[in-house]
Amino acid sequence: MSKQQLLTPYNKNINLKNRVVMAPMTRSRANNEGNVPTNELHGLYYEQRASAGLIITEGAQVSKDAVGYIHTAGIYSEAQVEGWKKVTKRVHDKGGKIFIQLWHVGRISHPDFHHGELPLSASAINPKAQSFTPEGFKDTVTPKEMTLEDIKTTVNDFKNAAANAVKAGFDGVEIHSSNGYLFHQFFTNCSNTRTDDYGGNNTNKTRFFFEVLDAMKEVIPQEKIGVRFNPSLNGLFGINLDEETIPTFEYIIKKLNDYNLAYVHLSEPFTDVSDVPFAVTEIAKHFRPLYNGTLMINTSFDKEKGNKVLEDGNADIVAYGKPFISNPDLVERFENNLELAEWDQDTFYTQGAKGYTDYPKSNK
Repeated sequence: MSKQQLLTPYNKNINLKNRVVMAPMTRSRANNEGNVPTNELHGLYYEQRASAGLIITEGAQVSKDAVGYIHTAGIYSEAQVEGWKKVTKRVHDKGGKIFIQLWHVGRISHPDFHHGELPLSASAINPKAQSFTPEGFKDTVTPKEMTLEDIKTTVNDFKNAAANAVKAGFDGVEIHSSNGYLFHQFFTNCSNTRTDDYGGNNTNKTRFFFEVLDAMKEVIPQEKIGVRFNPSLNGLFGINLDEETIPTFEYIIKKLNDYNLAYVHLSEPFTDVSDVPFAVTEIAKHFRPLYNGTLMINTSFDKEKGNKVLEDGNADIVAYGKPFISNPDLVERFENNLELAEWDQDTFYTQGAKGYTDYPKSNK
């Protein structure tokens, strides 16, 4: 029997021992004053999962302005860099590879995180979503439309975060330009009604993202940068599709062929969009012909579906989220055809070791 495609090495800009990637997942365990990742929790959590071909960390905010959820670790302070150093060392000592996801939530936030000031976004449009604040979930508000100075500052925040990631020993970074967060807010008409150089047409709506990418290239090699998108996101995080949405993402993906990135990370639809006009129902199949580099695909894959998308040539590597929460040895379970342990959703965003570092490996 031939070896599972998921378990074969991958070598193109990014050298992986297998094609099973741990997807970025918010876990809210940095419950300390400086939002610093800790060795005893974050370090152990990622070390336990170091058999993945690649780990992508939870989203780490690039500045205090970027936060929108409680207890998420950042990558803008010296203390945070020192905390992440312990994490990367533990993963590397186990032979693993780890990227950090760089994050700005934009309008999916609340004034409670910003000393009463409004969160930032492309335009002053309330996403009508919820933010997970220290006092529980609260309805979002109408954000502040970013000024040109705000945009310039945020470009620099991402550049500094990438430089900090290098200092912390990460093998690379992923720009979180997905799931209704800040960059996604610039890409879509439902959240961007600007009439300046950052709104209106595809060149303008994507300008901010490419300015960030170009700035980060100055401090980290572009082959160590990954980017993440969710083209058919609809009805979640304040995002709704229209006739321009997919063409905008096609423009982005094609333009990324001019770069030499680690990968492009795409999500299949989070919800059923088969009856939604303008949606693409099969993201990997649609975007694979448009991109010449490494394509990572995500969302609701199991072992069989993961192997099939690789065998069909629609992706190069596959990211797994929730299965990695409850199966720190997911790669070994795939290899030995073992059953997967179930995750406890009630502990996804709680604090401490329970539901985080206490999932056992298989005895077999």
